Amino acid sequence: MELKWLEDFVSLAETRSFSRSAELRHVTQPAFSRRIQALEAWLGTELIDRSVYPTRLTPAGQVFYEQALAMLSQFHEARTLLRGHMATPAATIEFAVPHTLSLTYFPRWLQRIEAQLGPVHARLRALNVHDALLSLVEGGCDLVMGYHHPSHPVALDPARYDMLTLGTEPISPFSAPGRAGRARHTLPGTPDAPAPYLSYTPNAYLGRMTEVIIANAPTRLYLDRIYETDMAEGLKAMALAGHGIAFLPHSAVEDAVAEGKLIRLDRATRGVAQDRFTLTMEIRLYRDKLAAQGDDPRHVLMRKLWDVVSAELALAQQAGARN
Repeated sequence: MELKWLEDFVSLAETRSFSRSAELRHVTQPAFSRRIQALEAWLGTELIDRSVYPTRLTPAGQVFYEQALAMLSQFHEARTLLRGHMATPAATIEFAVPHTLSLTYFPRWLQRIEAQLGPVHARLRALNVHDALLSLVEGGCDLVMGYHHPSHPVALDPARYDMLTLGTEPISPFSAPGRAGRARHTLPGTPDAPAPYLSYTPNAYLGRMTEVIIANAPTRLYLDRIYETDMAEGLKAMALAGHGIAFLPHSAVEDAVAEGKLIRLDRATRGVAQDRFTLTMEIRLYRDKLAAQGDDPRHVLMRKLWDVVSAELALAQQAGARN
């Protein structure tokens, strides 16, 4: 049995809605339903009466609901107790950050914040976007830095969670150079000669962004998916080796582009429109309003950091308005 199954079940018992609980748990409704079914299979009994609407618990479900609350309470108490015995600085902020941002944007961002705030003790967990947000919801981290795009919005309740937009991150197609410094692979490809395509796995956030680019491209793209991974760094390595075209965040490839090792494929050439295959995401920072109200050194540091970031963004906005 997995802990998240208990949390899913408690949420469903309280909302009495599969769709609402799936939204709150940041999973698709089919995935949420499968997890409830997995819990029922593990217990060997049905917990949910699916013959009525709104959803209600079976007699066994009502009994198990109290047990689930008790088990979750014991788990969180154990985590709090163990954290109190860990030999880490008292004021350590826990960040959950997608893999790409953890390697590119986050280190430079934290350096800039520390220049104003002083040294910050930080613990970083590199996760995919979904798991990073879930970590915040479940109390597993203090702050989340992640991507956002209107086509795949983040479903965090603004009444519960604060948000700051730190900047933007474009994602574009890149290829290694071939002869005479030209791109080895080009777009849009043809039906007879599709471009070799280095793809994200379907569940990766950047993969969903790439699908948006492909779906909205002004001309049809003919792509031959020859490789797949959920890591942008993995696609970058394959693109650098000349295997094909990868859609990559600009922060991940700026050094390679500056050194001529990668070429962006949708720049303006021969009268063709620029940025035809580029999508721009926001980089956002989230916190739980309630979790930031404590008086211990970690919560105080969290508020100071949030204030520094807010002030920096306000100054940048004022400067932009003057220009």
